[in-house]
Amino acid sequence: MTALQNLFDLIWGNETLLLWLGIVSLLCFVASLFLIPFLVVRIPVDYFAESKRQIPHWAEQHVILRWLIKLVKNLLGVIFILLGLAMLVLPGQGLLTLLIGVLLLNFPGKYRFERWLIQRPAIYRAVAWLRRRAGRQQLDI
Repeated sequence: MTALQNLFDLIWGNETLLLWLGIVSLLCFVASLFLIPFLVVRIPVDYFAESKRQIPHWAEQHVILRWLIKLVKNLLGVIFILLGLAMLVLPGQGLLTLLIGVLLLNFPGKYRFERWLIQRPAIYRAVAWLRRRAGRQQLDI
């Protein structure tokens, strides 16, 4: 408990750190308002239709480029997870940012998790609404 209290004391006692955390939180919030709909409408209609993941188009690139893409994607995932954790105690969409971070990471069972997630009625309705507004077909699940 003292370590957590020390962290809160550090954050609240340092105005510059608090200001920067607030700015980052606000930027992530605004970015998520534009980024999520942008990405959701670009999901292929049949992305979740198969029981196994389809091979991404960048997987056939040169091995160095393929590893570079994976590295950048996973680093972004870790950054989003850290920002999401910070936003759990700061203003912003902490859970949504955490989810984006998890979806950017590569780990075993990720596709099954994504399929399970999109099959939740509330999530599917939100995704369907965004796709309808953009004039896109509904996802096959």
